[in-house]
Amino acid sequence: MRIEREYRHLEGFDEIRIYDLDNKEFYKHKRKKFEIEELSIQELVNNIPIELHIFVPYENGKEFIIQRIGEFTLNKFNCSQKDVEGRLFSKSFPGFSNIIHEDMVDVYTTHKPKEIRFVYYNKNRVSIISNTRIFFDLGKIFITNDNFETNIATLADKGDGRFNEDKTNMLESFSQTGSFHKIRGKYSWSQGIYNIINRGKEEADEYYNIVFDLVVPEDKPLVDNIFNITNKETSQCNEIIRIQTVDGILKYIEVNVYSYFDENGIIIRHGLINDITQIHQKEVSKPVDFLLDGFKNSKKLALLVEPLNLKQYEFSKGFYHLIEKRRGEYVHSLDVINNIVEKDVADQIRRLADGELNEIDVTFTYEVNGNPNNKKIVDLYIERFNYDNTVHSIGFLTDVTEEVGKQNQLIESNEVQLVLIKEVHHRVKNNLQVLNSFLNLEKRAYRDNPNLIIDHMQTRLTSLALLHEKTYRSKDFKNINLKEYMVDHDNQTKNLVDMPVGIEFETNIDEDLNLSIEVITPLLLIVDEITMNAIKHAFPDKTAPGKKITKEVTRLDDSTAQLIVKDNGVGIKDSKKITKNLGCEIIKSLTKQLGGTISLIEHENGTSYKLVFPIEMKHTIE
Repeated sequence: MRIEREYRHLEGFDEIRIYDLDNKEFYKHKRKKFEIEELSIQELVNNIPIELHIFVPYENGKEFIIQRIGEFTLNKFNCSQKDVEGRLFSKSFPGFSNIIHEDMVDVYTTHKPKEIRFVYYNKNRVSIISNTRIFFDLGKIFITNDNFETNIATLADKGDGRFNEDKTNMLESFSQTGSFHKIRGKYSWSQGIYNIINRGKEEADEYYNIVFDLVVPEDKPLVDNIFNITNKETSQCNEIIRIQTVDGILKYIEVNVYSYFDENGIIIRHGLINDITQIHQKEVSKPVDFLLDGFKNSKKLALLVEPLNLKQYEFSKGFYHLIEKRRGEYVHSLDVINNIVEKDVADQIRRLADGELNEIDVTFTYEVNGNPNNKKIVDLYIERFNYDNTVHSIGFLTDVTEEVGKQNQLIESNEVQLVLIKEVHHRVKNNLQVLNSFLNLEKRAYRDNPNLIIDHMQTRLTSLALLHEKTYRSKDFKNINLKEYMVDHDNQTKNLVDMPVGIEFETNIDEDLNLSIEVITPLLLIVDEITMNAIKHAFPDKTAPGKKITKEVTRLDDSTAQLIVKDNGVGIKDSKKITKNLGCEIIKSLTKQLGGTISLIEHENGTSYKLVFPIEMKHTIE
């Protein structure tokens, strides 16, 4: 057994950590020595929600006689009230007495209450947290314990949650903005906080300020200032401080904390925290840019996180490319809509900001810096929603100037070409909807592994970006050469994915196999899913030589082709189990969209999939 004591600067009290509690050292059965009067408030004591201990001072406060021990502690040490009342505390509970005897004497002497937190560890894992208060009243020492037993089952996933909660988590997963509140000594942290401090949730987080605990020593006075200011009756404080995450990363964060007292005099403290490291270290990228850089380098497509919040917002690089300003030069305000040519669109955005509309989906002309000679055509979608009594918003902005310009040129030359460009927009929107569906599925399946979600999404975005680039150049949606695409795809995958050393790709495709965009889009996403599964699971031995992933596509007849993707890895032990995981569900969904059939081929070494699919599908443009 080991006992540690540390003063918690932020909370303002001592924390006592007890590792692997030895009951024999903490409780000893003793004969009753004193007669104690019955409690006149026994019924009240039995019905309060916290544990209560009562002690009678003895020998002028040098010792304490037990009048009552709380039920939680009695059950912990397998004893009853009759086994402990009328005994000296130091004799019956020597372990506890040694720890808090001086605190009890101090409270008895000064009549000033004290707060202590007990944290019990079992095999280095937190098992019980007890917030303790010692105070003097009616000539006696009272000790209250608010006990919390950690239980992984109760802290695990409790269901899919509400739709708006998913949206809020998605906003914070893509940004570096989070919030917290503290009521009655307990913290509640949003998902964005964990993104900022680079770790997942832990069982005891509601008892600690997990952000301010990471503040570098030089900035601790700023934290003191935050709490000094916000301990007033109604107050607000804003500071920029530095933290060092558990993995050693230095970050700059903007902290906005405000507090007030409720009708019972309990202080309620709220906080908004924004990671502004990129402003101080301009080469640092944020998750939203990491995600969207896979699609046209984020120059024409922008994710807008909280665009209706003029203080806590986050925009990806595409927004600043559109308005032709650096991130640090732009201060977010409604003034930006003054450069919109279509006044009805500007009015819709104002009504959205005022809460009169819940969403807008508009196309407008934007004059950069108010210059009528520098115009851009923009698609904008913004949705607002309520979660936890707070309004949130998310949006997408697309610079379609080039596409619209091409449309105008094609209108002049050929009406059919105009329809083709519309098809581009149709395909992009459809593909983004598919990716969004996958993202929602993986958020639920891999909520504890956000990096895996981002890796999967970036791979899919890169594949679609490559396909769109080739179709833009050829302007032919019906004849895309598969071999040319697959060779480029292999190179992109090697550069993008953190692959184990020694994996080689071998790709064999019929030279003259041309497919339409309807066929090749789901086909390439299927190839992505199978390839990523092989990279992650087929080669657990990183030192094994000759690791290979092979893709073969052959024409079976005039209307049908066959894809075989195989690896020479460890293979699948339970094929029935693997067909029920999320990756296989996605593959089956894409196969259905393609109108094909897929099967798992069993052989001695590795894993092999066979997909038979139609070469042609009905095209939307005739």
